Amino acid sequence: MTTLHPRLIWILLAVVSAFIALTSLILTPWLGLEPCHLCIFQRLLFMLLALFAGLAAWAAQPGVPRLIANLPATVFLLLAALGSGVAAWQSWLQWQPATDSLSCVGAQPGLIERLVEWLGQALPSLFLASGFCEDKQLTIFGLSLANLAWIAFTLSLATAIWLLWRSGRIPRA
Repeated sequence: MTTLHPRLIWILLAVVSAFIALTSLILTPWLGLEPCHLCIFQRLLFMLLALFAGLAAWAAQPGVPRLIANLPATVFLLLAALGSGVAAWQSWLQWQPATDSLSCVGAQPGLIERLVEWLGQALPSLFLASGFCEDKQLTIFGLSLANLAWIAFTLSLATAIWLLWRSGRIPRA
């Protein structure tokens, strides 16, 4: 049985991440969705995952120094972990009973909210947040978009860990 070369898997991760980001950009106006700060942040993370997976694919070729080869893969891994956490938080918010006191938008904007607001002012067509994190505007097979994003981020994280472990960049026990 032949195995896939790590470079092909990184390319696949880049394509899937770019597809998810592009799909979110298309579905938002088409279905009249109002993305929240966490939705927009996850969109940004998928864009960055596509970029760093592409860089990791380039770095997976022979002759690239180990330090340079490790950098984009490690950044990808960290971004996927961050995305998994953010999507899990949003999923948790959506599973709570509807109340006026539970929301992702507080009195004091956090780092994510400030970043999304800044990006929304610079590029509103890509990053304008107008919804609430606890709203499930669209469900597919009973899963909200936050639930589906958590699955995608977690699978990306697991694949990156496996690729790094397989290549010997993560020490084996």
